[in-house]
Amino acid sequence: MPVKLLSETLINQIAAGEVIERPASAAKELIENAIDAGATRIEIATAGGGKSLMRIIDNGSGMNSADLELAVRRHCTSKIDVHLDDIRTLGFRGEALPSIGSVARLTITSRQQGAPEGYEVSVVGGKTSAVKPAAANAGTVVEVRDIFFATPARLKFLKTEKAEAGAITEVVKRMAIAFPKVRFVLSGPDRSTLELPATGDDHLARMAQILGAEFKDNAIEIDAAREDVTLTGFAGVPTFNRGNSGHQYMFVNGRPVQDKLLLSAIRGAYAETIPSGRYPIAVLSIGLDPALVDVNVHPAKSDVRFRDPGLVRGLIVGAIRQALAREGDRAATTGASGLLRAFRPEAPGGYQPSYQPQGQPAQSAGVGGGWASSRFASSAPSQPWSAATSPSRPFQQTGFAERQSGFDAMTMPSARADRFEAPSIAEDAPIRHRLGAARAQLHENYIVAQTENGLVIVDQHAAHERLVFEAMRKALDADRLPSQVLLIPEIIDLPEEDCDRLMVHADALDRLGLAIERFGPGAIAVRETPAMLGEVDASDLIRDLADEVAEWNTAGGLKGRLEHVAATMACHGSVRSGRRLKPEEMNALLRDMEATPGSGQCNHGRPTYIELKLTDIEKLFGRS
Repeated sequence: MPVKLLSETLINQIAAGEVIERPASAAKELIENAIDAGATRIEIATAGGGKSLMRIIDNGSGMNSADLELAVRRHCTSKIDVHLDDIRTLGFRGEALPSIGSVARLTITSRQQGAPEGYEVSVVGGKTSAVKPAAANAGTVVEVRDIFFATPARLKFLKTEKAEAGAITEVVKRMAIAFPKVRFVLSGPDRSTLELPATGDDHLARMAQILGAEFKDNAIEIDAAREDVTLTGFAGVPTFNRGNSGHQYMFVNGRPVQDKLLLSAIRGAYAETIPSGRYPIAVLSIGLDPALVDVNVHPAKSDVRFRDPGLVRGLIVGAIRQALAREGDRAATTGASGLLRAFRPEAPGGYQPSYQPQGQPAQSAGVGGGWASSRFASSAPSQPWSAATSPSRPFQQTGFAERQSGFDAMTMPSARADRFEAPSIAEDAPIRHRLGAARAQLHENYIVAQTENGLVIVDQHAAHERLVFEAMRKALDADRLPSQVLLIPEIIDLPEEDCDRLMVHADALDRLGLAIERFGPGAIAVRETPAMLGEVDASDLIRDLADEVAEWNTAGGLKGRLEHVAATMACHGSVRSGRRLKPEEMNALLRDMEATPGSGQCNHGRPTYIELKLTDIEKLFGRS
């Protein structure tokens, strides 16, 4: 078949197949254009999940008639000139607008700041109209209707309107986190309005808008640098986690990315601190010279390639682990919230107490109707609750001693004084410590400690398990680990390039007890293996390490195996549930927890303690 030049419309539709995957892809490109234009206010309206309508309004610099005419042509852009190694904008290819116009009905109306009039251009299925004057506010309005009407096959692959609307929402959230100085409004008949006011330089406030107010109380600030790469942001404490990785936001020079190298680094940093199937929450921003990162490797610009990926990965893992060692041992506030919900006085049948605390209005009936549903509204007291008039008020002090013996005789005829043994705690116990002073041990596993402003409940087995594991992990880093010498060295055949990469890390592996040597151009000789691993398949171990080095330029997998063994040993060697502890032992455990990094969760990622503030306890009793 003869070679022929494709039509401009078909070329644009092919490009659209790569760049515009779904309505959310178009929304992302258009929002990026608005931010590159210097907008401080961006409004997005959708209908039909973005399939029937997307409208993006910004107050950016705007375009004149000449700019509009070129903007809808392929590879016309104002963001790069000659080189691709100094990209400082979100967009740079000049493909988004013509690609959208080739598969949808596109209309752009724009007026430059200070210009007397605006202009409008339309592109319908790849056919461009002439630019004409139009009434417009300063800035740009881009309207996309009937996306993929010109390519019906692509339209069939779109998901439901709700799913597509959700994908657009996620795009807006990511862009909002990256640019807290911009106000975002997302609305439309297919959704409830999402309004994100600008927070200026307060990045944590913007993150709280997206991730919830509780993120502020459970976030650890990250601020690290290595060579010419900086890392800033916030990472959640390990016990503050989610069921998927959708709450991990990564940015490279302000560009939202979903790069597998970066996500893998986050996962590695939280190893042994997050339960299986759970994911940490993190918002991290990497800053580096644009020449050190290639953003032109994916049509959607969601993946990047670093000149030194090992440096970037090491920076993320090291910075997060250092932050967790510094502050990650505190319990998530969500644990206390769950405990408070468990204490709420609600009967199985959905009954809500008719008593109404002062200052809290009754909610309407329905599921989870609050303190008083309308079913019981008629029985609500007309006067606010008072301890002095409550039928459930405690005994008065006067005559209490005389009534106590009679009360005990009637209600507790078989009670024995030796049923409960409270620990003998000195009055000057160190409640000023962060985890307070032990007051009791419940069910031979849970330590109740009093702090200055609340109480702490500690799982003694989980806490001691973490302490033992951290001691073993410290020993792993202290000196060369004991190794077992193989009677006959094992020879593993590998590609020559894998052998070269492994030998670069030979010294680091030797410190972990794995001694390897080069055995010809395409083989590795294993002479010693870590004693902690016991009987190990050296061939599988070396091949796994070779794969890891090839992909990440690091040999941390062996240390991960050793730490997994240490975690198992710590689990079996820690204080077991059911063991009664003396007050001195309980307090010693609390002091060790305060001094040990990561003691807020066990090796399996479960919380080791839950903290209740005195104000939370008072709420349970209607005191606040």
